[in-house]
Amino acid sequence: MRPDPTITFQAQRPRLLRLAYRMLGSRTEAEDIVQEAWLRWQGGDHGVILDPAAWLTRVVSRLCLDQMRSARMRRETYPGTWLPEPLIEPEDDNLRPDNLTLTLMMALERLSPLERATFLLHDVFGQSMDEIAITIGRSPAATRQLAARARAHVQIDRPRYQMSRDSAESLARAFFEACRSGDARALATMLAEGASLRADGGGKVSSYPNVIEGADHLIRLFLALARKYGAQMDLLEAVVIDGLPGFVSRVGDHLQTTALQIEAGRITAIYITRNPDKLTGLRPH
Repeated sequence: MRPDPTITFQAQRPRLLRLAYRMLGSRTEAEDIVQEAWLRWQGGDHGVILDPAAWLTRVVSRLCLDQMRSARMRRETYPGTWLPEPLIEPEDDNLRPDNLTLTLMMALERLSPLERATFLLHDVFGQSMDEIAITIGRSPAATRQLAARARAHVQIDRPRYQMSRDSAESLARAFFEACRSGDARALATMLAEGASLRADGGGKVSSYPNVIEGADHLIRLFLALARKYGAQMDLLEAVVIDGLPGFVSRVGDHLQTTALQIEAGRITAIYITRNPDKLTGLRPH
């Protein structure tokens, strides 16, 4: 007896959602892509589909490639810095058992759509080069070249240091408290000299349109924010955001997430998402 097509699709859905999110950096767009794949699956001839997982992966990948090309054009006019939608663990565990961090997601943004697809399909989702070549419409040799170029870019940004979850949570809470109180000395001990900050307000709320670099610049920024907003800052929860320690907080009327990249015990990068369109799925405890 043939397997029920609905059960077959539902078994693949978490993996397809992860793939689409990693391709696009948007949970909403990923869900739309998977829904479109479901419609195509419903209309497919299941009797001739020998490998449903491969068929669905191919459909989702091709839909994502089309979406990525238009997304690149949209991001050229995106107001300020663009960040992927934050995924909170363990709430979004179904989206993230692949060990990609927000840092690596940012590195993937520098790749072409074909490089990104090839890297994800091979290095993260374990497809063969021959399968990927069919999916993206390139020869196996050209596909291997795409994978090599993508891997070279991504390796540069692969985190070199990891902390225990308890230590990461303690640092995240201490960083929030230092920002809220304007403790310059504490901030100086936590920030690496070349630390940077990227913030995504999406043009919807106040943010910083450009990357801010250097511990001295960041300390001055956080001291100014503490003077102006310190009394309005509330820590809602220390969390893991797409593989990085961080927290969900509220500043006045605005919710935001802050993710911290840490190397050798110091914060090297800060990613703040304030765009309300990217925070609709947050449910802090």
